[in-house]
Amino acid sequence: MELFMLTFAALFSVINPLGTVPIFVGLTKSNSKRERQSTAFWAATNVLIILLISFFIGKYLLLFFGISLDALKIAGGLIITSSGFALLTGKFTEHKGMKKREKDDAFNRSEVTLTPLAIPMLAGPGTISLLITYNQEYTLDLDRVWIVSAIVFVSIIIYLVLRSSFLIVKILGASGINALSRIIGFIVIAIGIEYIAGAVRSIYLSLN
Repeated sequence: MELFMLTFAALFSVINPLGTVPIFVGLTKSNSKRERQSTAFWAATNVLIILLISFFIGKYLLLFFGISLDALKIAGGLIITSSGFALLTGKFTEHKGMKKREKDDAFNRSEVTLTPLAIPMLAGPGTISLLITYNQEYTLDLDRVWIVSAIVFVSIIIYLVLRSSFLIVKILGASGINALSRIIGFIVIAIGIEYIAGAVRSIYLSLN
């Protein structure tokens, strides 16, 4: 259960579905309530599929490209840390690649559940590298059951958050969402630094 909570907290912080709420509202403001629910469902489903593929198949990419786990941890830690700084500075959407041109393209597209919602807004490289690391570190079947359970649970939370986006914006407002994102950003930075520190520690011990 402890591993479940650890995985869920890390995934929720790095994914930060609250940061996607304003984008989701903008993309679906002209849709009916039923259409918004469908978009939320398929976006969350796409995220679930991407996360499961990353967890179970990601290690083979490491082998194919000859990337060590420590190198992945450092690279992933840097990405996660930069995401945290983006949250703290209010530049989360720009960090995810949603600049003006990409936003204009997204608002003109009829299908947004895979891109830009699932990728890169929710399941970005930081999340993917995190799950590949978990796959390498936790090899027991029971541990993997807890991790997969956390992936499924966080996907359900993503669906509920996106489905309730208009209500969340109404209650919290843009400033409230911004404040929560900044708090989450601090946690995300800590997670990223912890992964980098762990990799550096592992490299140092292997050299001595």
